[in-house]
Amino acid sequence: MKTVAELSRDLASKKISSVELTKHYLDRIKKFDKTLNAFITVTEDQALENAKKADEKRAKSAAGPLTGIPLAQKDIFCTLGVKTTCGSKILDNFISPYDATTVQKFNDAGLVLLGKTNMDEFAMGSSNENSFYGPVKNPWDLERVPGGSSGGSAATVAAGLAPAATGTDTGGSIRQPAALCGITGLKPTYGRVSRYGMIAFASSLDQGGLMTRSAEDAALLLNVMAGFDEKDSTSVDKPVPDYTKKLNNSIKGLRIGLPSEFFNQGLDADVAKVVQAAIKEYEKLGASVHEIHLPNTKLSIPAYYVIAPAECSSNLARFDGVRYGYRCKNPQDLEDLYKRSRSEGFGAEVKRRIMIGTYALSAGYYDAYYLQAQKVRGLIRQDFSKAFEKVDVILGPTSPTTAFKIGEKTADPISMYLSDIYTIAVNLAGLPGMSIPCGFAKNLPVGLQLIGNLFSEEQLLTAAHNYQKVTDWHTKQPEGF
Repeated sequence: MKTVAELSRDLASKKISSVELTKHYLDRIKKFDKTLNAFITVTEDQALENAKKADEKRAKSAAGPLTGIPLAQKDIFCTLGVKTTCGSKILDNFISPYDATTVQKFNDAGLVLLGKTNMDEFAMGSSNENSFYGPVKNPWDLERVPGGSSGGSAATVAAGLAPAATGTDTGGSIRQPAALCGITGLKPTYGRVSRYGMIAFASSLDQGGLMTRSAEDAALLLNVMAGFDEKDSTSVDKPVPDYTKKLNNSIKGLRIGLPSEFFNQGLDADVAKVVQAAIKEYEKLGASVHEIHLPNTKLSIPAYYVIAPAECSSNLARFDGVRYGYRCKNPQDLEDLYKRSRSEGFGAEVKRRIMIGTYALSAGYYDAYYLQAQKVRGLIRQDFSKAFEKVDVILGPTSPTTAFKIGEKTADPISMYLSDIYTIAVNLAGLPGMSIPCGFAKNLPVGLQLIGNLFSEEQLLTAAHNYQKVTDWHTKQPEGF
């Protein structure tokens, strides 16, 4: 399985055409997706047409470095003329009338859309079992989850059905599935990538990002994806560097912080061994390791599960069966239309979070829950600020365990929520984070999480790339794919 960087070179040297490359991935989707259930929609005709246009551009020497590269989009990004479902029955019949900024940017750069990937409904979940279209399987073990909510994108890249895919991360939904599927996942700083046209779950936490085989690929694609967008009021107007420029810079002298809270009894012993071995590799590369403390980490899950549901209850109020999406049959009156359309259209996890959020925002409870959670969020942000006075990058496990079995945690939402224990604080603080493959435990991939200060994606990508130059974990492929 070639990386985006290798495919870009092959296209430039005319070793392969975009049409041939696109056909290769479409054939793999036809062959393997019945097993994985990673795609909701495959845009075959559109992909071949766009690949042909990309080849014409290359023939005229009017192509950019990524022209003709196939890509999968998480089905949370609105895509003109293509079904955009967010993994929900309530949007099963929704054809988007416009492109999300992220989709538009990739189209403008000449990338070829292969299709839309499966996901937890409205990005709510850590296992990709909450999709209306059924669970996605992990290509490393088909009885296990790929992680969530970007599980379809993670499985797609891991199994080689696309060289790269987009994802979104509200509490770890790029990094956790990247870890469980043995690929590279990048969540940029909040505001670095436009959220326009990305269907909202929790607006102060949601962030679009990338799932690739390598850090170099993530850098190439972030060059396209990042940047200010006047259509998004949370987008930050800050220049975008060339993220590939410093990839090969030495990391000698890099100060790495190891939070004691990430290495406690909740961490699986086999996962801990693999992460410790990765830390030693960083020391060999000249980085120094320092113990740090993020004392409010333990409060990140309770704070998140007040803030995120509160925001989701507000954002999802628009899905009422009136203007678009699922509508119940023969409603008696307006109230019946609202109640039945939402009851029949939303899945169990989405309903649970809407109810929690509505309760937290209700009169008499707002101060006790939502306001309190926002104060805790401030404390978590302060913890990171203090840590970054002493270190450059924070490092630890992405997930406390390897991929768990499908159905193992569905009856216990709290156990499911705990699988994001190391990722959620990063979203609450708005920081950039990455997961890179660093080994195997019980024959399943383990992810190493790198956390940076605000807008330090360049440094994170350099640290990740340096590690990937001396290890080969990111090149490993699941058997049978």
